[in-house]
Amino acid sequence: MEKIKIKNYPMVSPAPTVLVGADVKGKPNYATVGAFGVVCLEPVFYISLKSTHYTTMGVKETGYFTINIPSADMVQITDYCGVVSGKTTDKSIMFTSFYDELEKAPMISECPLNFLCKVTQSVPICGFEVFFGEIVSTYLNKQCLTDDKPDPLKINPMIMMGTSYYDLGQAVGNVFKEGMEYKKLQNK
Repeated sequence: MEKIKIKNYPMVSPAPTVLVGADVKGKPNYATVGAFGVVCLEPVFYISLKSTHYTTMGVKETGYFTINIPSADMVQITDYCGVVSGKTTDKSIMFTSFYDELEKAPMISECPLNFLCKVTQSVPICGFEVFFGEIVSTYLNKQCLTDDKPDPLKINPMIMMGTSYYDLGQAVGNVFKEGMEYKKLQNK
């Protein structure tokens, strides 16, 4: 396969699109984020928020944030949350917010998957704050289960790549299983 060198731009890498929630001045606020991910095998996520974002202020104030995984059918409202600022737009009225028993950060009922995270560390970098958060609670819409496990195709998260959003489409394999099958074929 022929490779060509392209511009160094991190958004070329596909990433899940999430809505990060935080209480800011006592009100729920949400920001659309494409810089989110798993850090290690422990229950720790990272998010990267622009230092000047309204939501960043809330995460710093409370020490908690939520990761809300919107389904692909929520593309317009999710993108809107990335276009407008909580400084000028009340995003608390856009969703049905709920809290777990800790009441530390808002989650979005309309999103099929939600995580409450406690900040364990933050690192400033290039005008952004990277927050590392230990997962405290996880919530999933019951209809997104298959065989008592979260079903990614039922959750149907959005993937952002470049300037477009995508849905999952279909499963193509299973983690750690496909590699073992390949290993068996190599040992024959």
